[in-house]
Amino acid sequence: MKNKSDTLPDDVEALKSLVRDLQSKVAQQSTYINQLVEQINLARRQRFGASSEKVTLDQLGLSFDEAEVTTLAAEALAEREPDQGDTGEVAVAGHRRRRGGRRPLPAELPRVEIVYALEGDACRCGQCQHELEVIGQKVSEQLDIVPARVQVLRHVRRTYRCLACEGQIVSAPRPAQPIPRSNASPGTLAQVAVAKYADGLPLYRQEQQLKRIGVELPRATLASWMVKAGTLVQPLINLLRERMLEYPVLAMDETRIQVLKEAGRAPESLSWLWVQRGGPPDQPIVLYDYDPSRGQQVPKRLLGDYRGFLQTDGYEAYSAACGANGIVQVGCWAHARRRFDEALKAQGKSAKSKPSLAAQAINRIGLLYQIERRGQRLSDDERLALRQQRAVPVLNALHEWLVEQLPRVPAQSALGKALGYLHGQWDRLTVYATDGRLRIDNNLVENAIRPFVIGRKNFLFCDSVAGATASANLYSLIETAKANGRSPYDYLRRIFTELPAAQTVEQVEALLPLAPQPDS
Repeated sequence: MKNKSDTLPDDVEALKSLVRDLQSKVAQQSTYINQLVEQINLARRQRFGASSEKVTLDQLGLSFDEAEVTTLAAEALAEREPDQGDTGEVAVAGHRRRRGGRRPLPAELPRVEIVYALEGDACRCGQCQHELEVIGQKVSEQLDIVPARVQVLRHVRRTYRCLACEGQIVSAPRPAQPIPRSNASPGTLAQVAVAKYADGLPLYRQEQQLKRIGVELPRATLASWMVKAGTLVQPLINLLRERMLEYPVLAMDETRIQVLKEAGRAPESLSWLWVQRGGPPDQPIVLYDYDPSRGQQVPKRLLGDYRGFLQTDGYEAYSAACGANGIVQVGCWAHARRRFDEALKAQGKSAKSKPSLAAQAINRIGLLYQIERRGQRLSDDERLALRQQRAVPVLNALHEWLVEQLPRVPAQSALGKALGYLHGQWDRLTVYATDGRLRIDNNLVENAIRPFVIGRKNFLFCDSVAGATASANLYSLIETAKANGRSPYDYLRRIFTELPAAQTVEQVEALLPLAPQPDS
């Protein structure tokens, strides 16, 4: 067999060229291996590790010994008055510690007293046989849950006739019903809707629950009720959208949904549920919209003529809509931080053994969130002043660090992708510091998506486009009611009772699930 060394060229320059080619291939293979190792580490953490993104200084492999970080922390969190000296003491706000043990049951719940008394010989003294007298009592409480009461509403419409001429026959009118010629009352519709869309209970499980109490209601009937109820509330959705787009701060996100029966599409095709959260802070509005597409035409349609701020993640479909309408796009620091968290997890055990750039980024972003926690209860103007004074210097230092580190990290590594995302989104990420009404991240919209994601794990898919649209409408009303401190069941029962009879815009507006204003 011929030795490989015999095929090497004798020319020095040719040998150098061969060595350079081999070095280039080794570097490429090393980079590829590192990417695979990061993917394995991240997959292991996602499969077996905690899902929380919270980290400690030990996990970050950092301390505050670095002069730059220490200075930033001091500037971000300084509370000292100008005339105060350094006393070596730290003031801690007073607090009350909750006593351990069982919490008392709500005082507003009705009480049923069960009195235990001694009778006969048991109520006589064991020494002198004199009758015992009550000197006190010991009271303990238990929570008693009675299964839902199911009843039948009999609508009796009396018929009248004129006995004088025997010509006119009149029946008492029946109030307008949410679903005409149906045996579903407003309370039943509200219960089914809340169980499915607020509690994530699929209709087939509700069918089983009803069957246990002797009520036969096929899931197809329940599904038909939800589609009709979702169609009934469309006027409310239209008014909520108008009010939401009037306020100049809006946030959006999207998540997948599967619809089985959709014209021209396979059952396994993915569609999308788009979520918007906006409106004044004291009257938040959450709206869901179904669309088979994830393209840029969807946010363009949903935004209409909206003008103001739009906070999103880095998905570029929003950028096209913002560019067309002159909307100011606001980035999300939670998404930026999450990429560095994934980069830290992708490093595996080596993240604890040496300082990490991913950990440094998380630490610096954490300073921005500490400033935001201080500004939670401030007015918009006060919050803006705080950000300009405290957050802007942290942002400037973070950008200098980013520009310095970006060329040093391979772009295809997890850390390189995190740095690239931060660099590409930088202009949008810093917009929040220019207006006190804006939030640092898009977490409120992600929280609004969570109820749907929980429900999707249970009912998996929607059967039809009509069902998906109706579900979006009912999710909108329930989540908006919750955001305004309203009981979803009480609210839906009211609108299913009163909305069918509403004739004017004013009557429909009175049924919106918004918190009442102080002067109303």
